[in-house]
Amino acid sequence: MANIPVTDMVVHAFSQLVDDSGNSGSYREPSHSDIEFQINTSGLATFDPKQQGQLIGKAKRVRSVLYEAMTANPTAASRFAMGLLGKIRACGGFRAGAPNFVGSEAIANAKSACDSVGFVLTDDGTLSPKVLTALRGPELTDALLGYARRAQRGAEDAALVAGTGKDLLEATAAHVLMTIRGSYPAGANFQALLGMAFIALDLAVPEIPEVQGESPVRIMERGLFATALGVNRVRNKHGSGHGRPWLPTLTDAEAKAAIESVGTVASYLLAKLATHGR
Repeated sequence: MANIPVTDMVVHAFSQLVDDSGNSGSYREPSHSDIEFQINTSGLATFDPKQQGQLIGKAKRVRSVLYEAMTANPTAASRFAMGLLGKIRACGGFRAGAPNFVGSEAIANAKSACDSVGFVLTDDGTLSPKVLTALRGPELTDALLGYARRAQRGAEDAALVAGTGKDLLEATAAHVLMTIRGSYPAGANFQALLGMAFIALDLAVPEIPEVQGESPVRIMERGLFATALGVNRVRNKHGSGHGRPWLPTLTDAEAKAAIESVGTVASYLLAKLATHGR
C-alpha cells in the first residue's frame, strides 16, 4: 500500500504513541531497541540523536527523526512511520487493557493526523488509504491536497492517487469539474479534461491567445498547463499503480522534477477552486 505522508501533525501524533514518560514509571513497548531497528531499516540512522550519542526519551527520539526526515527524505520518513506503527500494533498498543496500550487520547490524535493526509487509522491500528472515489466536496479537496503537498516534496508514490484509477492531476481536474459543474466527462483524454478544469476555474490555457495588457499570471497559467501535458507524456502508462510511475528512460532528476511539477499544478488548481466564485 502507499506510504503515509509525514506532516507536522503526523510527527506529533506518532511520537505520542511511544510516549510512556507520564506512565507512572511503567515501561511500555516498543523499546528503544525496537525503535532503532525501524530507524535503521528505513535508512535514517544519521537523523537519530540517540545513535549520535544523545540521551533522549522515546517520544523525542521519534519526533526528532521524523522532523528531520520529512523534508530530507520523505519516502524514508513514511517508511519509518509505518514500520513504527506496525510495531506498536504488534505490541498490543491498540488493545485497551493490554500492558502496552497507548491510550485513547493518543489513538484519537493519531486517527485525526492520518485523516488529515488521506488515510484511515482504525481502532485496531490498521492503516489504509481513504478510497477517494467515495469522498465528495471539501473532504476530497483535503485528501487531494495532501497528495499534492507530498508530490511537491518529491515523493514519487504520490503521483498515483490511492483508491482510484487516476493520477493526481487527472483526479484533481475531475474533482474541479464535479465541484463546479456537477459532472465530468469520464471518457475525456487527459488534455481535454485538464483544459476543461482550467477553463472552469477561469485560468488561461495555450489555446486562449495572449491579449495586450493581461496579467503576467495568465502567462504563468499557460506554462503550468503546458508543463502538466509534458509530465503526462513521460508517465509510464503501463501497469498503473505498480512500480515507478515514469518512463524508464527518465533520470532521477527528471523524475523528481516531474513529480514536483504534478504537485505544483494540482496545488494551484485546488487553491483556485477554494476561492472560485467568491
